[in-house]
Amino acid sequence: MLFIQMIKSYNLDFCTAELYSDYAIVIMKEGVTVSPKCIGTFLNIIDKHYKNKPFVYISYRIHSYSVNPVTHLQSSKVPNLIGVAVVSDDPQQKAQTKIEKTFFGEKFQLFNTMKEAMEWKDELLKNHID
Repeated sequence: MLFIQMIKSYNLDFCTAELYSDYAIVIMKEGVTVSPKCIGTFLNIIDKHYKNKPFVYISYRIHSYSVNPVTHLQSSKVPNLIGVAVVSDDPQQKAQTKIEKTFFGEKFQLFNTMKEAMEWKDELLKNHID
């Protein structure tokens, strides 16, 4: 795993996002409900930074929040999103990811640590390019 310098950081009403050359790490804020409007805002940022370039979304779940399932319909259709990693050791989040995985299939994985998620991200990107 190589260290890659962050390109841009965003502090939005509903999350903080760190964007790197081929992945984004997102931390939702405590107590928010992630709505289609939130996802629309975030997808505009994604389009600006990753337009037509493959990338991986890493959801670092350190806070409690809820998600409107419709948001997954929006984000699962992003053509250059090649993977979604969720990092959490919370049992409730682990249960939630089973539902979320139905929207994304094999390109959606749960990890206990950021290190595991980053290794998976590296492998996905390597296989996508090869």
